[in-house]
Formats: sequence, C-alpha cells, structure tokens
Amino acid sequence: MTPPEPAAAPLDDAQETVAAEDDPAHSVPLSVAAVARRLGVAPATLRTWDRRYGLGPSDHTTGRHRKYAPHDVARLELMQRALLRGASSAEAAKYALATPVPQPRLVRRTAAPPPLLTGGEFDTGSPPAGGRGLKLPGASRLARGVGRAALAMDSAAVQVLLADSIAQDGVVATWDDVVRPVLAAIAARWEHSGAGVEVSHLLDECVLAAMVRATPIVAEPRNHRPVLLACMPEERHNLPLYPLAAELARRGIDVRQLGAALPLDALANAVRRTAPAAVVLWAQLPRYADPGVVTALPRTRQQVRLFVGGPGWERGVVPSPAERINGLAEAADAVERAVC
Repeated sequence: MTPPEPAAAPLDDAQETVAAEDDPAHSVPLSVAAVARRLGVAPATLRTWDRRYGLGPSDHTTGRHRKYAPHDVARLELMQRALLRGASSAEAAKYALATPVPQPRLVRRTAAPPPLLTGGEFDTGSPPAGGRGLKLPGASRLARGVGRAALAMDSAAVQVLLADSIAQDGVVATWDDVVRPVLAAIAARWEHSGAGVEVSHLLDECVLAAMVRATPIVAEPRNHRPVLLACMPEERHNLPLYPLAAELARRGIDVRQLGAALPLDALANAVRRTAPAAVVLWAQLPRYADPGVVTALPRTRQQVRLFVGGPGWERGVVPSPAERINGLAEAADAVERAVC
C-alpha cells in the first residue's frame, strides 16, 4: 500500500486511510496468472479461493477470461495477510469479505474492520474449522499458520513465516516450536491417509532455504579447526543438519556441510584433508546407524571429537569415543564446548 496523500489529515487509531496504488497493476484488470505472481501463490490457489469462498474476479464482461479488478486484488491481499498471521482459510476469507476495500482513488474508513487483527494473531472468538487440516494440539498459532500454508502449497507464505520466526525467536526455537511440530503432523497425516508427500517435500525445501538464509558466513571463526556435519552413508534425511549449521555459524563457529548419503571413503578423505575439531554424523533411520562407520574414521594428529545424532542412534550402540547428542540446542552446546 502507498502512504496517504500529503493533503490527508492525520488519523487516530480508529481510522484508516487506504489509497489505491498508481502503478498500472492497480489501475487495470489483471489475469489469474498476473495476480498469482503478485501474491506469490499458485494460480490453482486463487481458483480454490474463488470456488470455495467467492474471492474471485468480479469482472463478468470478458467471458471465460475474467479479470481481477483492483478491489478484487485488495481483498486477496487482505486474505493473504490474515493467513500469514495464523488464520485458517475460512477465517481469512471471512475477514477479507467483511473488510471494506479501497476504490481506485483515496478512500477514508472510520471503522475498524471486523474481525480484528490484534497482537499479531487473528482473533475470531471461535476455533478454526477442522477436518482437512493438520492435527497440531498445543501448537502455537505460528506453527498452525505454517501448517496451513504448507497444506495450501504456498511456499511464499511458509518462508515469510519462518523468516519472521527466526528473526524474532532464533533458529533453535523456530526448529523446535514451529518446524518439528508441523513435520510430525504431516508425517502422521501421511501414515493415516497415505496423502501429503508433496506437502512434506515442499515444507522441507522451504525450511532448508530458510535455514540457509539464516546461516551467516563466519569470516573470523572462534574455532581454529572446522566442524564437519555429514549424514551416515546411504542416509538421505539431512534436513536437521541445516538448523545445526545455522545455529553454530551464528555462534561464530566454522562449519563444513557434507550433505546426505556421504560414502565412507569420501567421509574419511574429508577428515584427512580438513583435520576437523569435531565431526557430527546424523542417522534418521536405525538401519543407517552403523557403529562400524564411526570406528573406521581415520585418526589424525590432533584429537577429533565425534558426535552422533538423530533418531537412528537412539537404540543403537554408540562406540567410544563418539558421544550421542539429542536435540538441536544440546547438539549446538556440545559442539561449541568441544571446539571452542
């Protein structure tokens, strides 16, 4: 939204001035594809909002190729804003339809739109409708918002929410309180119905991108030798290593990511070439938690601290001198103590 025109008088909290933007995108009708690009959602999402909630183009003069007028786009922006603050799709649509939207020129509104957006949350006075969503009992509104955006295949909304959470609460809290509950709920949904693999993949990619963006370049590391993060051979679930890398980098620790399914000989070569201060080996599945890999690592002149993490190691044998780490915060603390 553009700021109010200079001649407009200041408004108090109960008033709001909204101006239609002067760029061509706001003055001419837009196609479905153009609106989708503008909002960062899929065209199929817009068609779903039109079919289910009546938030579609109001231009009936162009036949099959209906266009979104500026006030149609404004309603969609209101809905998207509500979704990003944790509302369900039905709640967000109700809010968008109930809120007055600007005409092409400056419009003054003197009443607050019902229902209210307060304190960063969507307050409707009633619980969101269930049935098709994720089961997230006890989860935060932010986690539920991420879950809804993931189910809608709206990667832009997922990434905005994750970026906001990392900026406000940090990597550890975002991973433990937002990402992990949603991942678990998607996995439970898949086990129950066999559906949602595409949602899981989309969320994985969004989380990976968010964690990479949250990982600073450590120009002057506190540790003299690097930390290697790698998956066990054949283990392809490497997503949890990204928040660990981000958190360690934010603490000033130099980390080298070696990725998923690293062959044993490649891992051994990396240890010889970098002489790391510590190595973290991740196993998501028990069949990949092979103690023989740990004992086969080459010995270097300087001591290397070995850590193993992941659900795969919970019931397996952890050979000495490796140490088991559980949880992101514990892992970051243990590695930091070992190398600094």
